Amino acid sequence: MKLYSYFRSSASYRVRIALNLKKIPHETDFVHLLKNGGEQRSAAYAALNPQKLVPALATEEGVFTQSLAIIEYLEETHPETPLLPATAAERARVRAIAQLMACDIHPLNNLRVLQYLQNHLQADEAAKNAWYAHWISEGFDALEQLLQSPQTGRFCHGDTPTLADCCLVPQVYNAQRFKVDLGAYPEISRINAECMRLPEFAAAAPENQPDAA
Repeated sequence: MKLYSYFRSSASYRVRIALNLKKIPHETDFVHLLKNGGEQRSAAYAALNPQKLVPALATEEGVFTQSLAIIEYLEETHPETPLLPATAAERARVRAIAQLMACDIHPLNNLRVLQYLQNHLQADEAAKNAWYAHWISEGFDALEQLLQSPQTGRFCHGDTPTLADCCLVPQVYNAQRFKVDLGAYPEISRINAECMRLPEFAAAAPENQPDAA
């Protein structure tokens, strides 16, 4: 099993956390999104993933793309250390929290969107950062309310990490990187701190990846 990853990619970060929590042996191939005009645009990588995005996961069964689909694949093929709860209602809650971040916040703030803002719409650095902070705040305002549920425990759902936590930690990392004030989000911040106490989350962090150098 080989993960195609970039150290700052939120989507790759999610999959790295899942692989670590499930203790799945794998290799990593690094795809730098900024060097050489973006290595994800190379013909070799585009043959693996026509979207030219990371991550991609190469397995004996084929190459899989889209971080949430990859994590669900890992969940089904490696059920040990489950990342989804036992009941349908609980799984729906976890997926909703995960998708809030992966499908609503992140797509508006990923690299290709920010590059388009700067290169085609002539947004300056301040405008780009304001755009970024706006969409973080829109999503985190709702997420902070969702996490007031009694179903929230030590983590987003209960007292063991789930798919939701795999998505929360990279999104908080992004917010911190862009200096978004998280003072209004005490529950998000608390859960992020709980996650980062676990070695599986710490090992997946961008600064701990070999390609971060």
